[in-house]
Amino acid sequence: MKAKTTFLCTSCGNELAKWAGRCPACGEWNTIVEYQTPKSVSTKGVSNFDKNPRRPRTLDQIVGSEEIRFQTGMGELDRVLGGGAVRGSLVLFSGAPGIGKSTLLLQICQTICKDQKVLYISGEESEHQLKLRAERLGVHSDQLYVLSETNLTAALEEMGQLDPELLIIDSIQTMYRPENESAPGSVSQVKDCAMSLLQLCKQTGKTVFLVGHVNKEGSIAGPKVLEHMVDAVLYFEGERESSYRLLRSDKNRFGSTNEIGVFEMNDQGLREVPNPSEMLLSGRPKGTPGTCVACVMEGSRPILAEVQALVASTSFNVPRRTSVGVDYNRMNLLLAVMEKRAGMNLSAFDAYVNVVGGLQLTEPASDLPIVIAVASSGRDQPVSENLAAIGEVGLTGELRAVGNLQQRLQELSRLGFQSCIIPRHGTDEIIAPKGLTLLRARNIREAVEAALQA
Repeated sequence: MKAKTTFLCTSCGNELAKWAGRCPACGEWNTIVEYQTPKSVSTKGVSNFDKNPRRPRTLDQIVGSEEIRFQTGMGELDRVLGGGAVRGSLVLFSGAPGIGKSTLLLQICQTICKDQKVLYISGEESEHQLKLRAERLGVHSDQLYVLSETNLTAALEEMGQLDPELLIIDSIQTMYRPENESAPGSVSQVKDCAMSLLQLCKQTGKTVFLVGHVNKEGSIAGPKVLEHMVDAVLYFEGERESSYRLLRSDKNRFGSTNEIGVFEMNDQGLREVPNPSEMLLSGRPKGTPGTCVACVMEGSRPILAEVQALVASTSFNVPRRTSVGVDYNRMNLLLAVMEKRAGMNLSAFDAYVNVVGGLQLTEPASDLPIVIAVASSGRDQPVSENLAAIGEVGLTGELRAVGNLQQRLQELSRLGFQSCIIPRHGTDEIIAPKGLTLLRARNIREAVEAALQA
């Protein structure tokens, strides 16, 4: 029986009988690729794990387990996963090359191997290379098994004999199944290998960690269905020139997708940063115009970030606007509100906004710090280094309250800030922490004056 050739959309997973320039299901252009279904669907290496056929049961018949999670040894990783790794889950780690995905997974083996057996399957490095990496990271355990193999069927057979609790695949793009004639890394191979690993997780309760590459656009390489199959998708972010790394959860069936983990890369591997606010504020200039501190919520954790702005005379007919770490359209909106409601002439000036540390500010609570930083640079008056700002800005220039304000103020007080500008409306029940003075403002004009006078 010959392999059947179809066409698959890498964006939504829709299958077509013939090639098309645009997917009729999701409307995306240039996402249709050729896909060859395997000659025969083989369950070798997977069906051997579970001999008992599964029967439907009611919810009352299913017994919940208190030991469903286990700790990885990295508190920041456990936070992003929702309190620890879930047994029987399929987790995908993705990020740019050299960002630290393999380093993180090898480091957590040191703690996990104290209680359970781990099999590390690498399709990119030899066993000797893994040994050198483990020695550099200080990973030593007789419960950690490594295997350099790209044949997924053979690797699963070895896993069946070893019976580990955790399986690490590095990476999914290098794996292939002999039953599929496509090349490793192709859409069909990635899809078939991911399906085999998904069956393994659900049938045996084993935990599987996958490493996935990214393409030139920064998205996960392979079909979009890969992200639909897994239980959690974690992204490693960070600049190559910086030693700090951010771990985000883009999808998590067992926890929040708003949590982030912060790591620092050094000679001994990745080190946790339990207090990212101090890291993001380190090296902050004193007495310099154009800077203000914002407090944003990343999941359940308040994080302080420094917002910098530069306003300079333009030499073009149309002033330049550039933002890093802030939505470009949101920045233009705030600049228009400042010109209309605060009486600042910004149409003849270039404006640049940057968030230090590579953090992305997406929630409305960062509106007021951006406005104050731009006003400070435009008037060339510095803001006090012990002052922060929290609040959402409306189109009429009014300030609106944001959620978790009391928790944000506690974080500011803990780090030694003495004053904070907050909206007047909706904050009557807010109690100022010890040592922190609250400056309430109705609109951005009052907030700017209070910040520059303070």
